[in-house]
Parts: sequence; structure tokens; C-alpha cells
Amino acid sequence: MRSLLSVALSAAFATRGLAAVIEKRLTYAEASAIVASNIAPALAAAPTGAYASDDPNDSYYELFQEETPEAIRTRVGLGPIGADILGPQNIPMEEQYPDLLAPPSTDAGSVMNSKWSFSQSKNRLQSGGFARQQTVTDMPIATTMAGVNMRLTAGSIRELHWHTAAEWSYMLAGSARITAVNADGQNYIQDIYPGDLWYFPAGVPHSIQGLNDTADGCEFLLVFDNGSFSEDSTFMVTDWLAHVPKEVLAKNFHADVSIFDHIPENALYIFPAPVPPSIEVDCELADGPLGTTPTPFSYPLSKIAATPLEGGSVKVVDTRTFPISTTISAAEVTVNPGGLRELHWHPTEPEWTFFIEGNARITSFASTAAARTFTYQAGDIAYIPPSYGHYVENIGTGPMKFLEIFNAPLYQDISLTQWLALTPPEMVSAHLQLPIDFVMSLNKTKAVVV
Repeated sequence: MRSLLSVALSAAFATRGLAAVIEKRLTYAEASAIVASNIAPALAAAPTGAYASDDPNDSYYELFQEETPEAIRTRVGLGPIGADILGPQNIPMEEQYPDLLAPPSTDAGSVMNSKWSFSQSKNRLQSGGFARQQTVTDMPIATTMAGVNMRLTAGSIRELHWHTAAEWSYMLAGSARITAVNADGQNYIQDIYPGDLWYFPAGVPHSIQGLNDTADGCEFLLVFDNGSFSEDSTFMVTDWLAHVPKEVLAKNFHADVSIFDHIPENALYIFPAPVPPSIEVDCELADGPLGTTPTPFSYPLSKIAATPLEGGSVKVVDTRTFPISTTISAAEVTVNPGGLRELHWHPTEPEWTFFIEGNARITSFASTAAARTFTYQAGDIAYIPPSYGHYVENIGTGPMKFLEIFNAPLYQDISLTQWLALTPPEMVSAHLQLPIDFVMSLNKTKAVVV
């Protein structure tokens, strides 16, 4: 079977002559026009199947804020389908889930729920703060990562503890002091500010304490590299020592047994304490013979300049810039109003997404004609399995900011536009029945946000 390119070249021979083509006197633009003029009629005459729907599929998010949500969509040639709701209606919920009540016509098949909000999580209230989590129990699709939203008032401490999973964190507001000690007996003490990160490998003991230099303590996001992880399974120093005979404690610490008379019977978890002294004082008091850790447990992402893009900006952090974070990589993405985190997928790792600001919608394509659209707002979590094609659209009136987080040492994604642009244009045109000149205009550089 003759290829589309051979058809085009035959037309070129007929139009300009073999010698002109061989001598390369046929310009790029002329060749493009010839290819387009020969491919387009052939495609129009012999479509491979029905064309994709022209139904309007814009988000109903803004509409549902202004009017009572209804289970109605418009279909080309059919007019409105669905009907108004006569029975009980949870309007606040439907305002947040417009694409479930009135899904776009492009949604099809079965895709697992990919949305959770910390507002749906049971909160653990403590004297000095709170913690609420999302695990695989809440969102079964999220098998490889879990999250915690934690708040500490000024001076309050997330007590000395360690985990069986690695802990990655993003400071949302306020400031905190973190401490840690590695297996070589080296310590680390650092103050963390909004937009900064920390990472503690599994088993590394650490603590977090709220400061008062920017706010009354802090609030932060924790992400663990295990979807089944639960904060309730943390190893805490008070919990451990309460379950060791005091006689053993006396032997271990070379002290009189009476020293341990006031060890708490139950774990403290989060508890109030005085605001700590300056970091210089704390570091001096905790100075050890082996010095500090050679690799920092924190990363000042807030001080890193974002890469400006057509529709927003992005910061990427992985082991190339934050070496200790061997199991978690991330991107902080900002999308301007009307902008789009371009159509893409991540080859081997799922994406755990947290929305910091704005409103968004995502359609996850799960192959086999299955796709489902979800709407998100600040405080929501999205989870997209590996290789699922998707986009993140800003459907609000202001900037939209979110974190893409991966259980992987390196950040990787594949851009649909770049893939098509780096594939022979006649092949792309044959698949999608697009004009050759349009295909050849596609950006060969990854756009990320458009």
C-alpha cells in the first residue's frame, strides 16, 4: 500500500517535475501544502469511523455556583438530556462535583474514584494542634502514597517519633523547626518556611515544632510513600518508654529508677510547649561529637525561582536537587486563569496531587474507552494511576496552584503535544485526520502549562 508521503511526492513530481524535487527547489511550505492537499481529500472521502462528539463540554463549576445544580447537559442534535432534580438534593456537594452530576459526553466506562478532601477525613484534635489523614481506606485507588494535613500552634511539638515509611513534607503556612538524627549519630536542625520541604527516610527519628516568627505556629502537608500508612502506627518515644520496665530504663540510662516517675502513660503525639530559642542556640545545645548530617533533610523550595511558562510556572524537585528524597519527587505547578496543565501522562509512577489554591478539573483516561472527570478545589487530593492520560484545567477566576507528587526518585512526564510533534507528520495526520500544516506547527518543546 502506498504511503501518504509517496502520494504527496507523486503529486510533487507531477506539479514541479522530478528534477525540481531532486534539486530541492521545492520549498518546505510548498511540500507541506502538497502533502495537505493530497491527504485531506483522501481522509474526507474515507473516514475510518464516526467522528468524536462536538457536544459542548465546558465545566459547569461556575454555573453551579450561580444556579441550582441540575442533572442536565446539552448534546448536539439532541438538545438537553437528563432532567431537573425533584427529590432531595445536597446542593453544597453537587456544587463541588459538577462533573459527576452532569458529566461531559467524553466521560465513559468505569474509572475508580480519584478525589478525596481532607474535609472528609476524621480529625485528631490535640492540645496544641490537629492532624487528619488520607489513606487507601479513604481512596482505594491511592495504593502507593498517603497524606496527612497537620497543624501545630506556636511552640507545640509533634513528638519525637519515626515511621516505617518515608515522610515528605510541604510547608503550607507559618514556620516550624525540624530535628533529626541519622544512623551515624549525626544530627540536623533547621527552620522551615512556607513553600519549603523536608524529607525523612523511613526509620529516621525526628520531631517538628511550631514557631511564632511568621504566624501562630504552622500548618503543613505530609506525604508518605505507602498508601496504607497511618499516623496511628507511628513509633513515638513516649509510647515506647511507657512500655519498658522502669528498671530497664534505669539500667539503659545509668540513672536512678525514680528519674522516670513522670514518664507519660500514653503517647503525647501533639502537645504544647514553650516556643524554642533561636536556631543558633538549639544547634549549639544539641552539638554532637560527630557533627551534622552530610546531606540536608530539608530543601528551600520557596527560594528557588519558578520556570515561567506560557500559562503559568513550575518548580520541579527530585534527587537531582534534593538528594536525600530518594522515594518522593514533586512539581509545584501554577496555572493562570484559563490555563491548562497540558495533556500528558507519567510513564511508571502514579501521581498524588494536592491543590493549594484555586479550582480545577481533571479527566483521567484509563484506556479501553474509559474516562472520568473530577472537579477539585483547595484542600482536595487527586490520585492518577501510572500511564493514565490526563490534564489539569484551571476552571476558576484566579490562579490555580497544586503539587504533583510521585513515589519515585526522578520526576518524569510525557507530553502529548511533544510526542505528536516528534512523530512523522503524515503518521499523525493519518491517525487524527488533522491538516499536515497544523501537525507540523506543533511545539517540539514540552510546554507543561499552556
